[in-house]
Amino acid sequence: MDAGAGDDRYRAAERVWSAEPNRWVVREAAGLEPGRALDLAAGEGRNAMWLASRGWRVDAVDFSPVAVRRITDAAEHHRWAIRAEVADVTQHTPEEAAYDLVLISYLHLPRQDMAGVLESACRAVRPAGTLLLVGHDVANLEHGTGGPQDPRVLTSVEQVRAAWEPCADIVLAEVARRPVGEAEALDTVVRAVHR
Repeated sequence: MDAGAGDDRYRAAERVWSAEPNRWVVREAAGLEPGRALDLAAGEGRNAMWLASRGWRVDAVDFSPVAVRRITDAAEHHRWAIRAEVADVTQHTPEEAAYDLVLISYLHLPRQDMAGVLESACRAVRPAGTLLLVGHDVANLEHGTGGPQDPRVLTSVEQVRAAWEPCADIVLAEVARRPVGEAEALDTVVRAVHR
């Protein structure tokens, strides 16, 4: 999907995604001391807004100007510390060693592009900072529901481990089960602490 398609998707509905933060983001980030966070491919900003409401200063990046405008409007309305920016995360160069938390939630790219984003996340997090990825797991194709149906853009624990182990200690790496109606979705959840 490109930025134009993303804009069309966001324009077609008042909200495309739930306003609630992702359950795995809440589970893994609720106990962290608020600091500076980077939300890569933030979409409409549900996780960025949740973090900001808990005292985080958040930089949110997404390629859709419509989505970024929604984040900016909400931040202004609630007086949250969110700076939203329109950028393609595959080309975006975040400030190095600047963030206490770098979050990637449901970003699905071809492996080479995703590898670059994962490496960029490692460079952006400060020593002792947290890296957190949540995504549709490749096992969804056979054992779950939801998410992209192209295995080339789905995540896996192994893929994220391979990218982050050189720079961080893996604290959690799992395929988590999330109820979706009567079915279950399988999500990759990886949390790491930068060395």
